[in-house]
Amino acid sequence: MEANGKEDLKSPLLENSDSVAINIPELDHQKNEKISTVMFRVRGIECASCATSIESALANLSGVRSVTVSPLQGQAVVKYIPDLIHAKQIKETLEDTGFPVDDFPEQDIAVCRIRIKGMACTSCSESLERVLQMVTGVKKAVVGLALEEAKVHFDPSLTDTDHIIEAIEDVGFGASLISTMNDVNKVHLKVEVNSLEDIATIKSSLESAEGVNHVAVDIAENKVTVSYDPDLTGPRSLIQCIQEAGHGSNTFHASLYVPPRQREKEQLHEIQIYRNQFLLSCLFTVPVFMFSMVLPMLPPYGNWLDYKIHNMLTVGMFLSWILCTPVQFIIGRRFYVGSYHTLRRRSANMDVLIALGTNAAYFYSVYVVIKALTSKTFEGQVFFETSAMLISFILLGKYLEVVAKGKTSDALAKLTDLAPDTAYLLTLDADGNVISEVEISTQLIQRNDIIKIIPGAKVPVDGIVIDGQSHVNESMITGEARPIAKRTGDKVIGGTMNENGCLLVKATHVGSETALSQIVQLVEAAQLARAPVQKLADQISRFFVPTVVAVAFTTWLGWFIPGIAGLYPKHWIPEGMDGFELALQFGISVLVVACPCALGLATPTAVMVASGKGASQGVLIKGGNALEKAHKVNTIVFDKTGTLTVGKPVVVSAVLFSSFSMEEVCDMATATEANSEHPIAKAVVEHAKSLRQKFGSNIEHIVEVKEFEVHPGAGVSGKVGHRTVLVGNKRLMRSCSVIVDPEVENYISENEQLARTCVLVAIDGKVAGAFSVTDPVKPEAAHVISFLRSMGICSIMVTGDNWATATAVRKEVGIDNVFAETDPLGKAEKIKELQMKGMTVAMVGDGINDSPALVAADVGMAIGAGTDVAIEAADIVLMKSNLEDVVTAIDLSRRTMSRIRLNYVWALGYNILGMPIAAGILYPFTGIRLPPWLAGACMAASSLSVVCSSLLLQSYKKPLQVQHA
Repeated sequence: MEANGKEDLKSPLLENSDSVAINIPELDHQKNEKISTVMFRVRGIECASCATSIESALANLSGVRSVTVSPLQGQAVVKYIPDLIHAKQIKETLEDTGFPVDDFPEQDIAVCRIRIKGMACTSCSESLERVLQMVTGVKKAVVGLALEEAKVHFDPSLTDTDHIIEAIEDVGFGASLISTMNDVNKVHLKVEVNSLEDIATIKSSLESAEGVNHVAVDIAENKVTVSYDPDLTGPRSLIQCIQEAGHGSNTFHASLYVPPRQREKEQLHEIQIYRNQFLLSCLFTVPVFMFSMVLPMLPPYGNWLDYKIHNMLTVGMFLSWILCTPVQFIIGRRFYVGSYHTLRRRSANMDVLIALGTNAAYFYSVYVVIKALTSKTFEGQVFFETSAMLISFILLGKYLEVVAKGKTSDALAKLTDLAPDTAYLLTLDADGNVISEVEISTQLIQRNDIIKIIPGAKVPVDGIVIDGQSHVNESMITGEARPIAKRTGDKVIGGTMNENGCLLVKATHVGSETALSQIVQLVEAAQLARAPVQKLADQISRFFVPTVVAVAFTTWLGWFIPGIAGLYPKHWIPEGMDGFELALQFGISVLVVACPCALGLATPTAVMVASGKGASQGVLIKGGNALEKAHKVNTIVFDKTGTLTVGKPVVVSAVLFSSFSMEEVCDMATATEANSEHPIAKAVVEHAKSLRQKFGSNIEHIVEVKEFEVHPGAGVSGKVGHRTVLVGNKRLMRSCSVIVDPEVENYISENEQLARTCVLVAIDGKVAGAFSVTDPVKPEAAHVISFLRSMGICSIMVTGDNWATATAVRKEVGIDNVFAETDPLGKAEKIKELQMKGMTVAMVGDGINDSPALVAADVGMAIGAGTDVAIEAADIVLMKSNLEDVVTAIDLSRRTMSRIRLNYVWALGYNILGMPIAAGILYPFTGIRLPPWLAGACMAASSLSVVCSSLLLQSYKKPLQVQHA
């Protein structure tokens, strides 16, 4: 994940050349002082001086710790102490400087994730969102039905996670805290102590340790929770600090406390509950079914069921009543509880429909039993089997559904399991020799630790190779199966597999900062985000249940009244029934078959599978919104450098234009360019060094340059010895009054036609030589552009390069249109122009200068090797620098939206087809009717069909890879 020497996935968001930062001296406060961060979107920042004036104004405020302003993005990020100053005061001061603030969070917002238990359908998640929004201090709440989680943004000064959980439990759902945003640099330690004094000693020792921000103690569980600065300390140092706090015989022992993996544990528990309830229900339901529907049809074996106990009450009726009652009230209790809480919220869901249907069948049957017990002439039929079988089928459907739903997050679980449990920690002396080697838990690794990775072992954290060479298989992170060579100075990613050599790696990113953790967090956020297409299901569910109840009641009336009035033939009524009972069965069937529980699963299950599958293929999709937008894309705008091209310039030729030798020109260029960080400068230096090696004079010492000066966008200059040297483009030569001969002009022109950049070297006022530099086009670029055209997508290139180079690249890759010499804001404007023409535009870029365009586009795609600003601004992150993943992202989006539409067919198909049949529309003509127990089976089948349909996305294959094969 490295290109152009750019930082990898996790670096400070605004740490780049386009932002200016002021570090305000640290205030004299306790170490556990709370620090908050607020970001403002500011209009009117046009240059670095504007940024400086904003920073100067905010830096003078008491309680402000640091200010970072980015003129390019129009953002100001402020770190401050909320006990001393409020964000509103910072905003007012900012506006006083004359810069209007567009976007401002009124309070300091905290975020937490909460596991939710007991949601049955989309109306549950909708009503729960409404309940959470009503909690004082909650700013935003998103509830994911398929993920069974809630993400809540709240003001910590007005509420906390305990109150939020209490609000969820008050409306009948189970809730448990998963994490808060404050957990990022927090560690839980188990300590062995004998008294409260020991706890106080440990707490005092930790609070005085460098890098510790806050210490919380749970005396009941002997657990210590420490918030810390990862740049200064880590879990291993904190454990050592606790052990050193003991004196003499009073020693303390501490170990890492790893909480159980709650999600998998709860999933298994839920599966076991549904399975056990279904089996228990079958224990009672099967005999009821036998007594009611099988034995009466097998005389003489069923004759004993007709034996009358008292008056018209038979053995069959009585046994069915006894066996059905536990199913209705004990096993089916969950539906009563769910209905109670739902109706309390003035809502209605699946539980309400099931409770209505089963109660209608059960209590009518009880009425028949009582009537038969008290009458010598009454003849009626009980429907206990309807109630019992209905509950059993629904429990079977829920059991199969939770098993299938567990598989929708398989890809995410596999990602989480990639990191190894242990690693080998080395201790080195001053000369780099290994003093000790010890195996430790991966969670104890700290920044700057030296880790040994043997062949066949997984890389535990992100880091830089300091010794050794090997090939590392990064397919589990990037989807690229080809092993990548690693040697000293190369970056390695946690979770990847070391294949054939031993590597010593210095840890640079640990814990939640690793690329793997970032991917997991991104995918989890994507699975919780609600796609716009989900709104259809939400709108339907709002009125669906009341409508179903009304239709069911109308169905009952529609059969009952004509039955009494004799408007249909008596032989339509089955033997042993009357008109009321037939009408009741039709009404119950409508209630049950129309249940909309599958509707709420149609979108989130598909998004969950697709985002997990995309992550395993190296394509990170930030939520259902990005997934839905991507399928509409008909125009893709590509940046050139680092996107269509490799992003690592190389010198392809060097020529002389004077009496100076090539060796002298190379020495002058190397000395002058050595101080420049520009990629082209590095390419020139590397080429000059390689030429010196060919000359047989490999001198490592570079002559010191004096009076070094950078000319932005033109080149560099300086004095090497007694000679004045200029290295740069034609513009630099002209500005320094260096004559560019026609011979040089022709060389420049010829190379620009070949998409090359010319670097001229002038010595003492005359062009002495030139280097031709090219940034090679990615080998897959032409094939990707061609494939996109076959998908009906137009490709456009936007670049800051000159027209000649841009046109040459356009011809090489076969792109449709090009805009050259465009600045970052100009790129965004071009995208807006395309959108005004009715096009749905995706932008693919990798640099800081691409971020305005990525935000402006309908879908922003960031190359994973690019900068953090680009990755932050994008909707989709392509983990590899491979353009084939642009095709993968759009194709996966199209497949997912197609699957969601199919899911809606499955979800609504059962309802639309089932309701008329359940209402008896076919009965007068064919004698076909849908008994309530069969309606329950159809309802369960609809949910199962939707989840299984989504799971088929697991078999997704990349379109270009298939074609290559």
